[in-house]
Amino acid sequence: MTKSHSAAAVDYASRFGLAAVGENRVQEAVEKRAQTSAAVRWELIGHLQSNKAPLAARHFDRIQSVDSEKLLNVLDRAAGEIGRDLAILLQVNAGNDPAKFGAEPEDTPRLLELALSKPHLRVEGLMTIAPLSQDPAVAERTFHALRDIRDRLSERFATPLPELSMGMSGDFEQAIAAGSTLVRIGTALFGERE
Repeated sequence: MTKSHSAAAVDYASRFGLAAVGENRVQEAVEKRAQTSAAVRWELIGHLQSNKAPLAARHFDRIQSVDSEKLLNVLDRAAGEIGRDLAILLQVNAGNDPAKFGAEPEDTPRLLELALSKPHLRVEGLMTIAPLSQDPAVAERTFHALRDIRDRLSERFATPLPELSMGMSGDFEQAIAAGSTLVRIGTALFGERE
């Protein structure tokens, strides 16, 4: 995660072999991308408002924070207008945290069904952010819940959902133990945000 760091952080990540960087603000990423020639994939992690979705569809390789029917519709239309097949992850509030974005677990089957019907979107998996807690068991429960949701959805819809994006600098070990395929590490690599 290079969010709130300069474009130099992107260059640093690329130089040391990281294949992707994550950002949580669309405009910041667009500006940063113009300042670097690093050959990395750009992933949107942060909450995406539908009015910024067309810009995000043009500038990100994957959007990890898709959590509503409205956003699916806008992204599909935007990707179609530029002739793109856009990779997405569905964000699920697997920790049932009122402070976090994401589809509620019980709404995820309907959201996935709609996402799979979109011709310009490619659903690659699910994403979650664990609730803030000093108790590591809270993150552990959240990550196991997302894995279980993924497994049930994959079987029900007979579709592979290979990516599980979960875990950040403070809880990535629990996330990996629960099956995470993508961890979002920023602070541990680049220090506190500027």
